[in-house]
Amino acid sequence: MSAETIEIPAPETNAPVNRRRASWRVRTWLLSAALIPVGGTAVTAQNTEGMVPACFRTGGGALEICRDGSEAEGVFWAPPPCAFARGVQILRLGSGSTAGPLQVVYHGETPLGDRRGRESCEARRATDPMDSGAVQSGRNLEQLATTMPAAEPRLWETQAEPAKPRSRRVRRGRDAATEPEPETEFGVAARNPTVVVGRDWAGEAYYHVFLISTVGTGDTARRVQIQARTYDFESFEVRSRGPDGGVAWVPFTDGAGRRRESVAPPAAVLDEGGRPVVGNCASERLDAQGLSGSISVVGQLYHYVYTDVMPEDCSEPPPRRRTALYLRTSRDLGAARVWSAPRTLMTALPPGLMVRAAKAKGMDRWALSYSCRRPANAPGGPVPDICMQYSADLSIDALAALKLFSAPVSAQRSPAYLGLRSGGDGSGRFGRVAHYWMTDRYGNLDVPDSLSAKSGFLTWLDRLAPRRDGSAVSTLYGRPVYWGTWTVRPVATR
Repeated sequence: MSAETIEIPAPETNAPVNRRRASWRVRTWLLSAALIPVGGTAVTAQNTEGMVPACFRTGGGALEICRDGSEAEGVFWAPPPCAFARGVQILRLGSGSTAGPLQVVYHGETPLGDRRGRESCEARRATDPMDSGAVQSGRNLEQLATTMPAAEPRLWETQAEPAKPRSRRVRRGRDAATEPEPETEFGVAARNPTVVVGRDWAGEAYYHVFLISTVGTGDTARRVQIQARTYDFESFEVRSRGPDGGVAWVPFTDGAGRRRESVAPPAAVLDEGGRPVVGNCASERLDAQGLSGSISVVGQLYHYVYTDVMPEDCSEPPPRRRTALYLRTSRDLGAARVWSAPRTLMTALPPGLMVRAAKAKGMDRWALSYSCRRPANAPGGPVPDICMQYSADLSIDALAALKLFSAPVSAQRSPAYLGLRSGGDGSGRFGRVAHYWMTDRYGNLDVPDSLSAKSGFLTWLDRLAPRRDGSAVSTLYGRPVYWGTWTVRPVATR
């Protein structure tokens, strides 16, 4: 399926001005009180070897995570020179599933056939936000849970050739509106796949994949949520809109190079008020932000926890737009109107923050992981890391009460860092981004059988680590994806 437009209903007339875009003719590219106060005193715990690791308390002071250097880490995948992976989610599927036992889903590169015959990698720097591509998936075995399985592209957009420049003899006027867009507009695909099972307690056999696309041109680009579903992780259907305005699930196909005008475009996911789930702020296409997060099921209720730009910061330059954490819920992912209206959980967080939330393994608590930096006096200095906190209980208020950063928040420093060791370029530079977890089919924390004593299994991408060929050239492709674990335990009686 290759779609030219995403259908987005016109917002209500009382919506904010920058949402009154009645219809966007756009191109979409389918693929991919809780804690001890931050800054508080660290606790220590003696281990069997006599080491005194640094620990921090979480879960309302009842739990601790210790950074003693004994947590397992490794390379999950060292991609070839023209491949990459980010947001690697590992799912343990239901017993007897034909698609299991473990399914790996991630955002990777666009299939070679859609790069217009080019043999070399596209020119994208390691820090380039234009990391479009495809949703890729592969099946893994428990024994190989720490290794990327062979995977295939499942959802993507056939990249169109940019239109040829017009001759100067062409008459202007009406023709000016159909001038070709800049080539950078091509190849920006849907990204950040988040996978969760449908209502299997009611007999539904599908898994749902929520994706983020970018719609609009110039400085009016905005992120929008779209959706696909699958029962075997090999064939997918994309949510579209039927002739009667209801939901239509359209089988995905790349069209094998043929025009498929009859294929309906993907439709934006709607909330309970009939409004599309879109980012709060309009931006230049590559600066569009928002909607990244995770989905978990607790009590047969879907919890979509995600970040977006604070609306009052939309007029700021993108690097200065602060982030807020939001929650939407749903009872049925296949409904015409999927999500509730957003509830704000946290505000004034650093720009570009990545947050994942899920029910903790074996506990009635929320686990929250987020991108952060170590304190300045930590080993290695304030390098990027991934922080982990647990809520006091499973209530949403306890999740919202977590304090993520020390002051000043803009420095992104927190003592709740995991102390990850893998990655880096050898000179102390790290780039730990796009982290995700291993989950059960409900999006809640799980671990491989071989690591059953651990509390979680994490993947992340280091865009600054040397590539497989050993080079440090600044390109998105060939960068390692790592895995690591952490262990949370009750605070010992002293």
